[in-house]
Amino acid sequence: MTDKPVKDLTEQQAAEEAADLRPQLTAWGKAYYDADAPTVEDDVYDRVYARLVALETAFPTIVTADSPTQHVGGTTRGDLPKVTHEIPMLSLGDVFSIDELKEFDARLRENVEEDFDYNCELKIDGLAINLHYENGKFVQGSTRGNGSIGEDITANLLTLPSIPKSLSRPLSIDVRGECYMPKAAFLALNQRREAEGKAPFANPRNAAAGSLRQLDTQVTADRKLATFMYNIADYDPLDTRTQSGLLDELAELGFSTNPTYQVAHDMADVQAYIDEYTGQRNDLAYGIDGIVIKANPLPLQRELGATVKVPRWAIAYKFPPEEVETVVRDIEWTVGRTGIVTPTAVMDPVPLAGSTVARASLHNPDYLAAKDIRIGDTVLLHKAGDIIPEISQFVAAKRPADAAVYPVPTHCPSCGAELVHLDEEVALRCINPGCPAQLAEGMNHFASRNAMNIAGLGPQIVAQLFDRQLVSDVASLYTLTADQLLTLDKFGDKSAQNLLTAIDNSRNNSLERLLFGLGIRHVGAKAARSIAEHFGDIDHLMAADAEAIVAIDTVGQIIADSVVTYFSTDQVQQLIARLRTVGVNLTYTSGAVVTDEDSQFAGQRVVLTGKLLELTRPEATAWLEQHGATVTGSVSKKTDLVIAGEAAGSKLTKAQSLGITVWNEAQLQSAMTEK
Repeated sequence: MTDKPVKDLTEQQAAEEAADLRPQLTAWGKAYYDADAPTVEDDVYDRVYARLVALETAFPTIVTADSPTQHVGGTTRGDLPKVTHEIPMLSLGDVFSIDELKEFDARLRENVEEDFDYNCELKIDGLAINLHYENGKFVQGSTRGNGSIGEDITANLLTLPSIPKSLSRPLSIDVRGECYMPKAAFLALNQRREAEGKAPFANPRNAAAGSLRQLDTQVTADRKLATFMYNIADYDPLDTRTQSGLLDELAELGFSTNPTYQVAHDMADVQAYIDEYTGQRNDLAYGIDGIVIKANPLPLQRELGATVKVPRWAIAYKFPPEEVETVVRDIEWTVGRTGIVTPTAVMDPVPLAGSTVARASLHNPDYLAAKDIRIGDTVLLHKAGDIIPEISQFVAAKRPADAAVYPVPTHCPSCGAELVHLDEEVALRCINPGCPAQLAEGMNHFASRNAMNIAGLGPQIVAQLFDRQLVSDVASLYTLTADQLLTLDKFGDKSAQNLLTAIDNSRNNSLERLLFGLGIRHVGAKAARSIAEHFGDIDHLMAADAEAIVAIDTVGQIIADSVVTYFSTDQVQQLIARLRTVGVNLTYTSGAVVTDEDSQFAGQRVVLTGKLLELTRPEATAWLEQHGATVTGSVSKKTDLVIAGEAAGSKLTKAQSLGITVWNEAQLQSAMTEK
């Protein structure tokens, strides 16, 4: 791609450049849309694509049928059934500056006689989906695919709680929107993947796409996907005739919609909306990569129609990439609780997307080699999906002359054992069961909130306990004394007693917390609960074979095999014996709370929003559900109660506008005490 302005090119020069760009864009598009594994940053693709559009616009005779500008999205997977979209699912045209946005507005108004408003919406970074309903019943869901033909992903979409199985009215409609992965779920997924020796997903969009296109619905269900619906193939069955009204009506029908939309009367309003959410972008619970501006009247949308690829009545303003330069000063290798050894770039601290960044994971040796990062390199740093600090590339012109390829270690930086690759993993792993770093990381996990929930036992204290040889495994926590704890830095009588109390209280946890805390490979909190509930105690579980475990509805073969392998080792059997000796509960005691008919929450739709200070979100959700409530993620007219913590935003505002009852955290805690 040259920097020469398009207007200065001859048709022959433009044709030659376009011929060079098309195969590159096609290859990048296949990696992004079909393999869910992008090979270049979004802004690189956008920049090259915009150049091709400019060339073909200036010289229409050079357009070819196979040009990426003539096709929507990607192809379809051969192993998923196909769905034909009677009304095509189009992509959006992009602009990258306010001036370009004003040009779009001017072109549109030249072709429209009457005045009209725009509706501004956040551009969710996810995968476009179509939901087909007949007489109010969900019958089929599909991806956009190439716009005309998508993939049938009905079984996977049925696992998403945000997709209604039936509507509040018996309509036959096709509703369209975005399936996305919240930032918290994306972080947790990548942490699990790296712990399992798998390559992390590049961003939440590709994680969501990969999750929806699974052949195993349980994988999809475990990945905490969510949806925002924002469009309809044919608006005739609805009462509304505006885009903003469409969002409200979709919410009333039971869909999850994004309440942040705003009607804009002119470009000044559009600019204000863009400015507002450019500032709030990093604080949102989901990733956005721009703002979508749509003509608000639905009849006008129909009148304006579309090109072969994009609607004429909408445009996407793409955020400019936030990228900064910094210098790599060191590459550290750390050992996780599963033995995976991970390289991390240590850099000069720089402000980036609302925080100061000084470290970025390099994931594994293959990734390090592909990026060719060396100590002393000046690198370009951004946040993948607005979340994870990531090095996009080194700056070749600034590489020091003596910068050498970084050697991959052959031995564990903690215990010195030889490092290995297992089962064709991309990860490098230490398999020494006595590795101090693994034991310490395992204890941190054991004490974590969703495991044994030992308050006050953090990484720094765990490190001291191991350094002073006060513990050797998780069972030894239960033999600690106050005198031993008083030898630790910054420990007094009160802090020592508090920690001993927290450790002692954890003995009584139900079995599922212990199973999750043991860190059995592939066993998350949900699987641990299903297994514990099914077998009842540790002895029955340890005596079970993989066939008995996989018989549990929500447990697959990989988890079953992992559990059997874990409990078959002498080391683990001895650990369980020690836990029994120190009085740790080894039975399932959670049970199900039966909702009485007098519960004030029975049959209620409840939304939690904002930051809770005393309770965790999972704790509050679990308690409400156990007492008959349905906890949902979006506010609509069907919502009965909103519980608002600190910094509650648009959900609280919408609840107040709809006259829905709003509680604070203290009111919820009072109700919990009464029950």
